[in-house]
Amino acid sequence: VLTNIKKIADSCLMDPQGTLLNSWSAVWVVLSEDGLEFYKKKIDRSPKGMIPLKGAKLLSPCQDFPKKPLVFKITSEKKQDHFFQASYVEEREFWVKDIKRAITCLEGGKRFARKSTRRSIRLPEVNLTDLYMEMKDQDNGIREIKLEQNNRLFNYCFTGATVVEWMISNGKARNRPEALVLAVGLMNEGYLQPADDMSKEAAESGEQTTFLDDTKALYYFADSGFFCEGYSSDEDVLVKEEFRGNIIKQGCLLKQGHKRKNWKVRKFILRDDPAFMHYYDPSKGDDPLGSIHLRGAVVTAVEFVPDAKKYDVDGNLFEIITAEETHYFLQAATTEERKEWIKAIQVASKSGK
Repeated sequence: VLTNIKKIADSCLMDPQGTLLNSWSAVWVVLSEDGLEFYKKKIDRSPKGMIPLKGAKLLSPCQDFPKKPLVFKITSEKKQDHFFQASYVEEREFWVKDIKRAITCLEGGKRFARKSTRRSIRLPEVNLTDLYMEMKDQDNGIREIKLEQNNRLFNYCFTGATVVEWMISNGKARNRPEALVLAVGLMNEGYLQPADDMSKEAAESGEQTTFLDDTKALYYFADSGFFCEGYSSDEDVLVKEEFRGNIIKQGCLLKQGHKRKNWKVRKFILRDDPAFMHYYDPSKGDDPLGSIHLRGAVVTAVEFVPDAKKYDVDGNLFEIITAEETHYFLQAATTEERKEWIKAIQVASKSGK
């Protein structure tokens, strides 16, 4: 039984036998109780390989690739090194935290499972998704503000104490300990993200309380427009007009090139107001290869692509036609994923600048 299924949307993989390949390749990764399985595609039934976690060691960030801060390394009990690269910092941290927890459970003879808030609090059954949406409500939710710490300005964030106090004042928890457990659950599910060094250290500590009820610990909503100014690092978001919109959706898609018509894996980040879709090479830094301005664009599912070779197309195709009549052809991993992308792009194209 898989206790935790996650995808490194644009992750990259080195040869599982430890032989260094000339390039990275995107894979679908599944974390189970005792190992890490990786597949060539999400729909594949059989994995390409499996890394046993018993006796394994995890290193993050990985110094083997100093210019690739999103890489982490797993060394198996047999001293084989396996390298993975996430799409963005938060995704790397999610994986590192859960893999470390799985390794710790194996060392202690315990069964690994993501922590559940429902077993820890004396409250009616909690739907974390509904709770998250209430927290984001513009009128009655948590207010996103600018906060300055250590010569850095954090935009669209809030403190850990603010989260706890909001839950109590809105009847979601009776006291601070119960509110803290709910906050940890939201962190584990990826709804809340650590923003500053203090909150990030707590999230990576492996302790039971990974969320801090503190006026100095900063957090932000996963799909907000959070960005940090005044400090240059790989974790900062480029502060440009087209990057200021809220992130609606992000993930891995195949994109057809405009010149050679070949298909390559690209990481896509969709933002609204202004409505832009940026795409990146997952193996090369944080600078986008290009952007698609979606204001007034049309997106539809298609069954074939002009000039594309049949063996290059697996299906789940869709096309974006911009207001300037530029055509982009993309492939999703599944039919459901294609529907999600089309719906999200349609919403973004009707709003923003």
